[in-house]
Order: sequence, then structure tokens, then C-alpha cells
Amino acid sequence: MSEQSELQVLITFALEPELVKEIEDVDPRVRATVLGQAARRLFRGQRKYPSELEAQTARTEFTEAMTEAEVLFGFWGPALIEMYPTVEALKKEAPALRWLQLTSAGLDRAMRSGLLESDIMVTSASGLHATPIGEYVLTVMLMFCKQAHTFIRAQERKEWVRFMPQELFGKTVGIVGLGHIGTEVARLAKAFGCRVLAIRRSITERFVDEEIGELMPPSELPSLLAESDFVVLATPLTEETRHLIGKPELAAMKQSAVLINIARGAVVDQDALIEALKNGEIAGAGLDVFEQEPLPPESELWQMENVIMSPHISGGTEIYNQRAVSIFCDNLRRYLAHEPLNNLADPARGY
Repeated sequence: MSEQSELQVLITFALEPELVKEIEDVDPRVRATVLGQAARRLFRGQRKYPSELEAQTARTEFTEAMTEAEVLFGFWGPALIEMYPTVEALKKEAPALRWLQLTSAGLDRAMRSGLLESDIMVTSASGLHATPIGEYVLTVMLMFCKQAHTFIRAQERKEWVRFMPQELFGKTVGIVGLGHIGTEVARLAKAFGCRVLAIRRSITERFVDEEIGELMPPSELPSLLAESDFVVLATPLTEETRHLIGKPELAAMKQSAVLINIARGAVVDQDALIEALKNGEIAGAGLDVFEQEPLPPESELWQMENVIMSPHISGGTEIYNQRAVSIFCDNLRRYLAHEPLNNLADPARGY
């Protein structure tokens, strides 16, 4: 864009008027269009995500708004993938589009659509979910230690079932993927007196980090699995990490261990996990993500006593919009100043 021309920003989810104003206040040249603002609300206190509301916007509304948009701020979800199955289809309707700022941290959908290899810049909301997901992981670990799932189900049956809970203190927590989320999980786990092991892609040799714990290269995944009481998956979904946890990896875990997945469902071979849970190869699983979402009613996971599950909500927070807009505004300033953008996707890594 030229120094004098307007910058057309298309926002694909309902947004509080004060947050829209915050975006436009970044620079006088910014003009923001919000799709479906009058018909849909996603404001403080609501319990829906941008991804859920994006599907409610009519195709004609998208088509008209896409024509002049240079920047798209939203979620690259099923509705947009269906409308624009290829980069060529997207560019046909959005010839001016230069940058897509996602409200999600994951880039796997954008990668499958070919966007990462195109000349459209794609940036994620990496960092937005660290606090809520960190709290979620600690909640699940505490639930397993105190067997909350057992006494909640007993309460529903009106049964007086007594048992001996465990302490989280002293347990070993293995974290696969040490980005914003993994680092926050490590911080919280250490605060509860846990030993922390963590795999980071860039590490080549095992060493101790005073703030986090023992850092390990990917090649030491079997060691992390064998030593951990809780294994937390926080890695992006790429071709390298698809089914990273399968039958051999589950067999390497302690029988008393719990697998917690807040990454993507496909990081785990779900059939192998179900078999491991049924056979007592591991003690339990805390699952927020699944290979198929929504999880089909016929899945055995629904009825398993040693499974705690939720419908992909671990990253939820009542201030989701505020954090997403803060990340976007910082990048918008960079974009206007022709500076490198934060969280810019790397096609080689897939995130």
C-alpha cells in the first residue's frame, strides 16, 4: 500500500465496537469492516469462539467484503476452507489480499490450504492461549491426582465411594513442545512441586534449565515418556508430528501415567490410545482435541472411566477478543511500518 492510501482490514468475526476502534486507531489509514456484526455477538461474557461464528456469515457477505480487503483478521475455519479450497480461488475473490492474521495459534488448516507456500503472509495468535491452556492442564492433572472424575460420577449415581487420592507434588511432568503453552505448563507444574522434563525441537543435547527443568532433544522422546507421570502434548501439528504418539510410544509410558493432549487430535493415533486405555497400558487420558471433531457419538472414549475430555475449549478465556486484538494491533503497526511481523508462518516448519 502507498503511504496515503487506505488500508482495508476485513474482520471475519463479531467484535466489540471498542476493539474495532482500537484497531482503527492504530493509524488513520486503517478502515475496518466487521462481517455480521449486527446479527452476531461475541462479546465479553459470551461462550463462543470466532471459529464457531465464522460459519454463520453468508457467502455473499464474504464475497463482497473480500474484493477490497488487503488484510484479513479471523479464523481459517471449515466455512472459509470450503469457500476457498485453493489459494487461487481465494485470490480470485480477494485480489488485494496480502496478509492473513489468524485468531488461532495453530496453522495446520492454513497449511493444508496451501496458504503458507503462497505470497500471502500468514501470522498466528501464538501466545494468546498460554494462560488458559496452562490452567487447563493443571486442572486435569489435579483432577487425576484427586480422582475428581471418580467422585463426580459417583455423585451422579448417588454412591458413597471412598478412595485414596494422590498428591501432584513430586510428580514428573513431561512436556512435548516447549512454545508459549509448554513453557507456561512448566512454570505452573514447578510451582506445584513437580519435576519437569521438556522436549524442544531446537535442542540437540539434554541439559538442565534452572527456570524450566530438564530440556531434551526430540530424539529423547522415549526417555521422557518412560520417566513421566503426566505427558503433556503441546506441539504443533505438522507432517513430522502427525501420530507422534502411537502404539510404541504409549507402550513406553508408565502404566500409572496419564496422557494429556491440548495440541491437535492427530498428534495421537486415537485407535492406539483407545486400545492402551482399555488394556491398562496407561492409567488415563485428558483430551481436549480429537482426530475427528466433534467426536462421533459411537467413539468408545465417551464411556471410558479413565478419560477426562472436553470439546476443544482449553484455550478459551473471557478476554479472548482483547488478547487477539492486542496481538493483531502490534502486527498491524509493524505492517504499516514495513517491519517484520510477529508469529509469521515458516513453510519449512509448518508453523
